[in-house]
Amino acid sequence: MSILNSVLRSAFDRILAPFASLPPIVSLVLVSLVTAVAMLVVFKRTSNQPALESVKRRIHACLFEIRLFNDDLRAILRAQNEILRHNLTYLRLSLAPMVFILPPLALVIAQLQFHYGYEGLRPGTATLLEVDLDPAGGGDGRPDAALDVPAGLVAETEAVWVPSQSQLAWRLRAEREGDFELGVRIGDSPPVTKTVRVTPRTLRLSPVRRDGGFVSQLLYPAEPPLPPGTPIRAIHLGYPEREVDVLGVPMHWMIPFFVLSIAFAFALRGAFKVTI
Repeated sequence: MSILNSVLRSAFDRILAPFASLPPIVSLVLVSLVTAVAMLVVFKRTSNQPALESVKRRIHACLFEIRLFNDDLRAILRAQNEILRHNLTYLRLSLAPMVFILPPLALVIAQLQFHYGYEGLRPGTATLLEVDLDPAGGGDGRPDAALDVPAGLVAETEAVWVPSQSQLAWRLRAEREGDFELGVRIGDSPPVTKTVRVTPRTLRLSPVRRDGGFVSQLLYPAEPPLPPGTPIRAIHLGYPEREVDVLGVPMHWMIPFFVLSIAFAFALRGAFKVTI
């Protein structure tokens, strides 16, 4: 999973880099268009198109029957029953391609979340760095921890130890724009790094670095997994959440993404000769 994430990170970084200085909605429109085209192609190749067309014709025929015999209750009930039966068939035929569409779409959404879901830090702003430790590693005693802070960032506090959560926390402040890498050292273990981005641009941001487990890498693919054998379970950095401006209305990026993807798919289904 980590290898796949590495490939996807590089691909999305390259694709979205030309739009990083523009409003997020600009690149989101492009991503939605590409997603819609990809879904149409997959749907066409993995669905039974003749069967879908036949079912849709039968549903339309039943609708015309209701309009034509609108004074015959038995005919209307019979047509409605047929519509329900055909709709169930249509649903079954439409769900089959989802097996091929949904898994790749989930990977795409996971990548996009860390491009559009968060804003970079700004010079002069402060945030929290939280390090979750393995509770089985050393009881409730305060661990021997150190933080390597590069120039451009400042640790405003010493490490705060929260025994109930096996967590260390530092308050950081950004001094200038740039990409930085912190180092967290626990005892004699090798330092574990965490990326920090101070930027107003729309770039990939990693609020959490976790282990290499499948679920962790599926949900948090924005950064390579923690090295094996470290007592650190996760490193959190408090990036502000982003809302995408759509015609003056701020909203979560998934709303315009799904609306635009569906709209593009229906608008282009004729050009790609896809029955949906």
